[in-house]
Order: sequence, then structure tokens, then C-alpha cells
Amino acid sequence: MAEEEGGAVPAAQKSSWATFVKQIASFSGDLSSLTAPPFILSPISLTEFPAYWCERPELFAAIADARTDEERSVAVLKWFISTLKGQYTSRNEKLGSEKKPLNPVLGELFYGYWPATATRTRTNLVVEQVSHHPPITAYYISNPEKGLTLQGHNAQKTSFSAGSIIVRQIGHAVLTVALPSGGKEEFLITLPKLRIDGIWYGSPYIELTDTSYIQSSTGWLSTIEYKGKGYFSGKSHTFKASLSPPGSNHAARVFEGLWHTTSKETTPGRHGGGLDPFTDVQGPKEEVTVVPLEEQNEWESRKLWNLVAKGIRESDFDLASREKSKIENDQRQRRRDEQAAGTKWELKHFQHIDSDPLFERLGKLFKANPPVEDAYVYLGNGPHDAAAA
Repeated sequence: MAEEEGGAVPAAQKSSWATFVKQIASFSGDLSSLTAPPFILSPISLTEFPAYWCERPELFAAIADARTDEERSVAVLKWFISTLKGQYTSRNEKLGSEKKPLNPVLGELFYGYWPATATRTRTNLVVEQVSHHPPITAYYISNPEKGLTLQGHNAQKTSFSAGSIIVRQIGHAVLTVALPSGGKEEFLITLPKLRIDGIWYGSPYIELTDTSYIQSSTGWLSTIEYKGKGYFSGKSHTFKASLSPPGSNHAARVFEGLWHTTSKETTPGRHGGGLDPFTDVQGPKEEVTVVPLEEQNEWESRKLWNLVAKGIRESDFDLASREKSKIENDQRQRRRDEQAAGTKWELKHFQHIDSDPLFERLGKLFKANPPVEDAYVYLGNGPHDAAAA
């Protein structure tokens, strides 16, 4: 029975899982450096995770069709809430429980796209692992015909508290919308905190906590509060989003529900409020399209981790461990060689800046904490850019 301690752990893995849980409970640093037992490893590298931003590409493209500042903020909120299931619960459904993703190597790349259809234009994705210690992933998503770009980076600080792993997500995303007038609107998107429960039972799952924000350069602000299942009450994956106009703390629109299924508008007195779903992510999503393995270079995620992923999927953990060690040892040797030569790894698609002026400017509007944050600026040199040139 899974509710017993270690109940969801395969019999052959119970010893390594017990050791891992003891390590977590007594560890006083960043938990991402711990080695997880093989059965809880994911065959997917963390560099693939930015694809979750766009697995409902119609909603992303629809942002450009909104006609007013308010409508655009509503469209951005609808798209954002609809990404949360993919980002935070889809692996539970696909793999049985939350799995620890493969820790990317410095310089690892992931390219993909969502092709044009009769109802939408093509969307492109470029991802690069821009730091290994600490792990930082930078990404750039674009729909050129719609005038939409999303640029961001993500890292995590993890700790252990009261039987749960607490993950503070570091980083932010900036969505830029080209307007018909020739101007542009920008949205600063902050990231929710995560709590990983179910550790004792060997069946981890993610809950979102606290508050995240979407601040438009027009002044409209979405404040999103996340609530989870408590020990005695509450539903898992609950949220409430309040959209307030420029210069006001009063919500003009309110949306609430479950971010992994459906939500609705609950604005008091609004005609039709609550009758139609605001978000509904129960239907199929569209995974990113990637070129065949034989066309990928050695730094692309699926080629780099191919044999490790094969071992994990086939429960051949000796193969997975052996191939994983080869990759990690190669990386350590590269760092030693660079140190000996007095050189530094050069990023391919992004440039680091110590302070993002847009984060500072828009963050002031909702008193962002911290008030400043660094960023990785896309250089416009991905494979999709070359194809379009």
C-alpha cells in the first residue's frame, strides 16, 4: 500500500530509497546535488522543461489577437495557468509519480518547434544550459508571424522541511507582444514556489504554494495565489487569480479553480461569470516537435542522454548509471582542461547580464522581492533564425 512509508518503492530499491530519505532529512545544503535512487530518475533532461510553456500553442498565439490592454492581460493569464499542469503534474500522469530530471551539462542544447496548422502559425523553441553549478536553464520561444517572444531563465534552490522538499524557483520570464500600432507590450512573469510531498511513501508529487505575478507594462497586474491540500482540508492544485487595473489594488476580474483541470471566472456581478470555463486542460496537449536523433548534434539533449534514457525506460539501471557516469566524467575533465588553459566556457545562444532593467522597472509596480534579478539575453542565432534568414 503506497500510504505506508516507502509503500510505492520497488522492492529491489527500498534500501537505496531509505538511504536517500535519510540523506534528505539530514542534508543542510542545496538538495539538487544529491544523487537520487535510479527508480526515481526521469529519462528527460531539465533542458526539455521550457517546452511546457507552449504545449497549448493556440493559447500562446491567441495573445496577439487580443484588442485591448485588459483583454491581453486576460489572454496572458489564461495561457499561463494552462501551462501549469504540463510544467508541474504531467510527469505524475506519465511516469506514475514525480521524477528527478537529468541534471543538464553546461552547454547542453534543446531545439524544437510547434508547426503551423490551419488555425495557427509556427512557434520555435531554443534552450541552452547556461550554468551547471548552480544549474540554470535559459530559453527563448518565438512566434514571429504573431509578433510574440518569451525569454527567460530558471534555477532552483531546494531545502527540506517537515517531510517535504521546498523548491524556491529563481528566475523570471518576459513575454513581449508586438502591437498593431508598431509599439510593444511587455509582461514580467514570476514563478511560483513548489512543495514536493509524498517523499516518505516513495511517490513524490508537486504542489504549488505562495504567490506569483504577471505584470504588464500597461499597468495591469495578475496576482496568482496557490493553495494545496493541507493535512486536514483543502483541494490539491487550487489557485485564485486577481487582475487589477493600472494604479489600483481592486480586482477588476477574478478567476479561480484547479490549475490541473478547470477554472472559471468568479468576478462578482460580471455577466456570464462562472458559466463558461476560463481554463480547461483536461484535453490533449501538443508536445514539441524535435528533429530525428540522427540529425541532432552531440550537445542536443536527446542525443547526449540517449543511452541513459534508454536504461531508465527499460529499467536497466546499470546501463543508465554507467552512461551517466561517462557524461559526468567528461564534463569534469572539460572543466579541468579549461582551468589549466585559463579559458572559460562560451555560451552559444545567450548573453548574461547582471541586472535585467525590465525586471527592475516592472517589478517596482508590485514590489518584487528581490527588487533586481539577472537575465540571459537571446542572441538571435538559433537554428530557426538561420532557416528564416
